[in-house]
Amino acid sequence: MTDTIYALASARGQGGVAVIRVSGAHAHESLKNFTGETDVTYRRALLRELKRPVSRETLDNALVIAFKAPHSYTGEDVVEYHLHGGMAVIQGVLNALSAEENYRMAEPGEFTRRAFENGKMDLTEAEAIADLIHAETQLQKSQALSQMSGALADIYDNWREGLIKILAYVEAEIEFPDEDLPDNIVPKITPKIVDMLAEIDAHLNDNRRGERLRNGIHVAVIGAPNAGKSSLVNALVRRDVAIVSDIAGTTRDVIEAHLDIGGYPVILSDTAGLRPDQIGTQGQDSIESEGIRRALKIAEKADIRVILYDASQAEPDQHSFTLEQQKNTIAVINKIDQGVQINHPNNPLEISVTNNTGITAFLARLTQEIDGLLGKADEAPALTRQRHRDALIDCRASLKRCLNAPLPELTAEDLRLAVRHLGRITGKVDVEDLLDVVFRDFCIGK
Repeated sequence: MTDTIYALASARGQGGVAVIRVSGAHAHESLKNFTGETDVTYRRALLRELKRPVSRETLDNALVIAFKAPHSYTGEDVVEYHLHGGMAVIQGVLNALSAEENYRMAEPGEFTRRAFENGKMDLTEAEAIADLIHAETQLQKSQALSQMSGALADIYDNWREGLIKILAYVEAEIEFPDEDLPDNIVPKITPKIVDMLAEIDAHLNDNRRGERLRNGIHVAVIGAPNAGKSSLVNALVRRDVAIVSDIAGTTRDVIEAHLDIGGYPVILSDTAGLRPDQIGTQGQDSIESEGIRRALKIAEKADIRVILYDASQAEPDQHSFTLEQQKNTIAVINKIDQGVQINHPNNPLEISVTNNTGITAFLARLTQEIDGLLGKADEAPALTRQRHRDALIDCRASLKRCLNAPLPELTAEDLRLAVRHLGRITGKVDVEDLLDVVFRDFCIGK
């Protein structure tokens, strides 16, 4: 971390304001070189004329804020340049910084990585910053803010501290057998380990609530040809993302649209009409065959399925009716404006995409289904990444082994492994191999 790094920390493109961040041992020198001032004022926004070193060409009139280590985002000396947002202005300042000795462009996520390495945050908080940057709904934002405040890390740190205390007793029995220690320490710690295992199991058994909220809830619209699937998707998204036609088999691929429903991020999939008898056909129909195969695959993997029926048909489509028997499924009859003839035993919702009848009730039902899938938003913080889940599964396995270990030395070793697995989540131990994975998805400037 000897280099001083810089990057555009705001979004690329024209705007009213652009922010360039500089961090490292030589950060304050850039401010002196740009302004000619020898003294740096910290933690105050100052209006300054920035001039290119040597040529003294004016680059911009900008607000500058300097931070002294360790009281900065990265824990290093930092300067932020709040410029006018024109591309020529931004590029001029970046070019001037690139000409400075010991300066280089920051790698993606490098500012946040330095903040982690300087003890400004743990790994879960660093990951939450990335989640907050990409949050598209209020609930995603709330989850990211909760994690960024340390709510998730507190859970893991408390477990880790508890295990360290238990480990200390076991180590004492091993290292100091002749001292005046309580008898049979290992059996006495068993209830505490069992209680912790129950807490970890409850935390893991969250129906992937945090991961689903972070990544989006997959909702697949399934049904026979011409049931109105594409029309429903277009109506929900409020733009034409799918081609609508009376010709059966118009939709031949899975079309996805992202939207906010009740604060939840939803990935809505429009699928090909279900005609499994078409699978395996040749020629032009082979394209529709592949679309149907993909529709069935999407239906299997979706978090929620919306089964759409045509009100004008006498009986429910049997392929659709079979899928309706799965969990987390909403049955909907469309085209009720044409008269309801269908005989369906399960009392589905009734809508008409054409005249917007029943859409509000359908959205309320879909939101209710998502609520049931994810649980209440005010529940305990949920793990948000597969990385967290994998480490907890490893921790649980180590704790279960230690309960059956035949020797105190083996008990201690499994407890050490359990502590290490928890530390991998927050970055307390053995994190070098994790850093690239954690920060590679950041954008430059963060």
